[in-house]
Amino acid sequence: MSNSPGAATTPRRDQIRREAARLFAARGFLGVGVDEIGKAVGISGPGLYRHFSGKDAMLADLLVGISERLLEEGRRRSAAADPADALDALIDGHVDFALDDSDLITLHDRELFHLKEEDRRRVRRLQREYVELWVATVRAAFPALAAPEREPAARVAVHAVFGLLNSTPHSLGLRPSTGPAAAPAPAAPQGGAPDRADLLSRTDMAALLHRLAHGAFTAAGAAA
Repeated sequence: MSNSPGAATTPRRDQIRREAARLFAARGFLGVGVDEIGKAVGISGPGLYRHFSGKDAMLADLLVGISERLLEEGRRRSAAADPADALDALIDGHVDFALDDSDLITLHDRELFHLKEEDRRRVRRLQREYVELWVATVRAAFPALAAPEREPAARVAVHAVFGLLNSTPHSLGLRPSTGPAAAPAPAAPQGGAPDRADLLSRTDMAALLHRLAHGAFTAAGAAA
């Protein structure tokens, strides 16, 4: 899937996105040069300008693009007729994001301030819409949270779940898969060993995160 719904999608452009995200996350936006990104994808630095106007454009494409993608996918998933099914679908979608796009989570946390003001405002607006989508879905799925006075509890629960889902895979990593078609596992944190036997597989991590997220919302509803 293209990182940005409105951007041109080519194998080379997507490759540049992936490598730029990886390098920016590992070494910081200011610590990576265009030539290094070009080398990582096998083209000259100046050749990147056929795809992006510069590093600023790459960062904006990554951060605005993932915000657009999350909101678009969230709207699709939350359209399920049954609110409980809609919430399960939202959780599944965000778990996939947290497991597969951890570099983008790091970029958002560390590099958002490098965006131009207009792009920062756009990211913030898209994120607010995404949060409101979740809050509405949680309140529909848990009638105890539907009353106006319970809206703050639903909102706190949504933000708590985002913190859980976004931070856990990034902090712990995943057990590398040995399957021939497996996607590359996220990089291990500093000081960690990527082949530790105590790491969870992607499937097990996804299932556990889903249960924990659902449990947080259940707890919020029970406290009403």
